[in-house]
Amino acid sequence: MVSVDAILLAGGRASRLDGATKPMLRVGGRTLLHTAVDAVRAAGARRVVVVAPVLDDVLEVTWTREDPPFGGPVAAIVAALGDVDAEEVFVLACDLPTAGPAVALLSGPVPDNADGACLDDGRHQWLIGRYRTAALRAAASGVSEGGRDASMRALLGGLRVESVRADPALTRDIDTWEDLRKVAPDGFSST
Repeated sequence: MVSVDAILLAGGRASRLDGATKPMLRVGGRTLLHTAVDAVRAAGARRVVVVAPVLDDVLEVTWTREDPPFGGPVAAIVAALGDVDAEEVFVLACDLPTAGPAVALLSGPVPDNADGACLDDGRHQWLIGRYRTAALRAAASGVSEGGRDASMRALLGGLRVESVRADPALTRDIDTWEDLRKVAPDGFSST
């Protein structure tokens, strides 16, 4: 059986949400962060590394930050790689209310002929993926400035990443207040 850890990206600025702490938004009575942690644990993640300031001290996760903060998702992944040691690693943004069913599509090991797999709703959803840790480390070694402001394509574009077809409803993340209203029409709360 292949071991798997998880890197959860939760430290963005949420500028389109007026600086709200996006991972702590509650949808269906649960924070997006708790939803993400539960999703990767249900899919077999042993160690969960959250790249953000400590947002919830009851969660049994490892907290880390990119330095300097707000360097983007590639810098966050690079910062977290030192805390994972499994053969494979989930990479998941913490703004996905459907994290459970989305991650479930990636619950099996990465195919033998690939370096990773990510959901694809018509475009690669790099931040809903599962990758071979060694391949991710090798790719990370090739980005400059610790990945600060680098694109996910710059990090993963050279890897063999298998597309896992997914309904766009499963990959719809929350970037704006309108996005939040769409996924929680009966109400939501911010913590």
